[in-house]
Amino acid sequence: MTEITGNGTTGTTGKLLGPLRTRPWVERWLTRVFGVAVASASYVVCVPWDLRNRAEASGSTQETTPVTGVGVAALGVLLLLLAAYFGHRDRRGWPLLLIAAPPAALMYVSLSTQPGPPDGFANAWPLTWAFFTLVIAAGVLVAAEVGRAYRVEEESMEGLVSAGRR
Repeated sequence: MTEITGNGTTGTTGKLLGPLRTRPWVERWLTRVFGVAVASASYVVCVPWDLRNRAEASGSTQETTPVTGVGVAALGVLLLLLAAYFGHRDRRGWPLLLIAAPPAALMYVSLSTQPGPPDGFANAWPLTWAFFTLVIAAGVLVAAEVGRAYRVEEESMEGLVSAGRR
């Protein structure tokens, strides 16, 4: 037996893909907290922190880094998928807060705690953080709008009711 919800979706599909505004308050916030947790965990897994950041050899100015291109690409794909999902289900501003803010905050902590290179660019990390935060935020907004484009809106009866009163 399938249950038809108010937005035309059935049972479990309605719970997973239906608008969050139609769900109970607790379910809405648990879904949002889960989104923040997944965005944070994906950043930590895809861009791990090497707390023992050290030079590769004695006298070398190059430090080791666990960041790889594959990790950055995987993080980008995961954040875009999450943003599209929350763009489909929630209001416009939520994907930015839920998906872009946690990685930006974690990146800020990571960059601010690492010692800078000895070549005079020690204080350039705020520019790096700002640039990548803008890139993440722009990607999240675009993906959220793409997800929103596939949203099934309920038909409004406002125009029909007011048109018949003339």
